[in-house]
Amino acid sequence: MSLKELGWNDFFEAVFEPHRGGEFTPARVAAEHRDLFHIIGEAGSLRAELAGRLRHQAASREELPAVGDWVAVSARASEGSATIHHVLPRRSALVRKTAGVETSAQVLAANLDTVFLVTSLNQDFNPRRIERTLAIIWESGARPVVILSKLDLCDDPEPFEDEARLVAIGVAIQTLSGLTGDGMNALGPYIEEGRTVALIGSSGVGKSTIINRLVGEDVLAVKDIREHDGRGRHTTSHRQLIQLPDGGLLIDTPGMREIALWDSADGLEETFADIEALATECRFRDCSHQTEPGCAVMAAIDDGTLDPGRYKSHLKLQRELAHLAQRQDQRARSQEERKWKLIAKQSRRLRQTGNGKP
Repeated sequence: MSLKELGWNDFFEAVFEPHRGGEFTPARVAAEHRDLFHIIGEAGSLRAELAGRLRHQAASREELPAVGDWVAVSARASEGSATIHHVLPRRSALVRKTAGVETSAQVLAANLDTVFLVTSLNQDFNPRRIERTLAIIWESGARPVVILSKLDLCDDPEPFEDEARLVAIGVAIQTLSGLTGDGMNALGPYIEEGRTVALIGSSGVGKSTIINRLVGEDVLAVKDIREHDGRGRHTTSHRQLIQLPDGGLLIDTPGMREIALWDSADGLEETFADIEALATECRFRDCSHQTEPGCAVMAAIDDGTLDPGRYKSHLKLQRELAHLAQRQDQRARSQEERKWKLIAKQSRRLRQTGNGKP
């Protein structure tokens, strides 16, 4: 398979230039299993590990390879193995805050052209979750598309489509069934040769069924939804890059119960562009959209053109980002303090052993 079929283009050709001429060749990360990777390139499919220098020089996990990344490797094709030495700059990256209390970023997938936000036409449909996920997708630099799946289980998709349009302004919405194939043809323009699409959504919304339909065979396991609540059951356990027979690449991601924002200010503005536009019409530039006279946001809520739930969602995500920024500042200060304490400790040790200057 050629690099172009894997998504290689002029951008990556340029950023790989500093590594050209030596032992390194480009490859793309297709899967990650803890500290081991599966990469594909002109040398074929290889298992790979990180070079020690790359592992130790990375300031955070975000700087290490993720599925979809292009990397510079030293390949040992006869052994079926390789060593990853450099991660090439990313054109786009789908990033969330890691689950739990830790303040760090997790790259879900890299170098994407489009992200399919998949949600099913049943009890799983959640406008607030769509807004939250759209903020992350817009921030990534990729184009979002909302996929309303499991059409075969829904007698009337129109109310879901109408509600999706209200929260996914300016975003294409496709209604389909991966099981029957209805509506699947609409995905064709997004998955042309050399283009990469990631699928994101909660467990059991039908991502694996959609991928199996696009591939033309059952490459991923699927499970039926639970009858009592319409929720799906988790099938995908790790992210992986899947090549389609007619060109294009898909990255499947495990279903996620928690999607926390990470540096998503621009994505939040894009997601809530309607509210941002209203805010520019307020009488006061520093309007808090509470009790001020001439507030265009409150007027839109009062006359029914803005859903109060959408506005509350906007406020909630803004508070979440502000809290994250505060924690990032605290973490940076703590790291700086630890660094200087370590330097002072080493300096004292050198003086005590007579190896340091007085």
